[in-house]
Amino acid sequence: MKLNELKPPKGSKKKRKRIGRGPGSGHGETAGRGTKGQNSRSGGGVPPGFEGGQMPLHRRIPKRGFTNIFKKHYEIINIKDLKHFNSGEIIDINTLLKVGLLKKERAVKLLGEGDISYALIVKVNRVSQAAKEKIESAGGKVEIG
Repeated sequence: MKLNELKPPKGSKKKRKRIGRGPGSGHGETAGRGTKGQNSRSGGGVPPGFEGGQMPLHRRIPKRGFTNIFKKHYEIINIKDLKHFNSGEIIDINTLLKVGLLKKERAVKLLGEGDISYALIVKVNRVSQAAKEKIESAGGKVEIG
């Protein structure tokens, strides 16, 4: 066997079905769409989920739950994120924005992941009990407001 004698195995190459190319092709005239009816027309057919005018399933089933539009969203900051600051510094939302810990001005909640060994004054909207204890044991102060 030589390179010029190589051929793909029989049956692996299939010619595509050419539709609407005359009666000799076997797929002429109606082009495999059948005779008359909505699906035989150009642009015919129904959108996905259409049930012939019956109330569609996605509108029949009951909906559950609701979205609370008054829910308050908090930006989460951990104690380990406060390593950027020096001892005795006052940390509030504006300070956190400048350092890049916040992307936009939002309510902030301080959580207790990580450790701190120096005193800081932290002014946030919410604070976890663990975070409050860690900051106060290091000699710092937490102001909620």
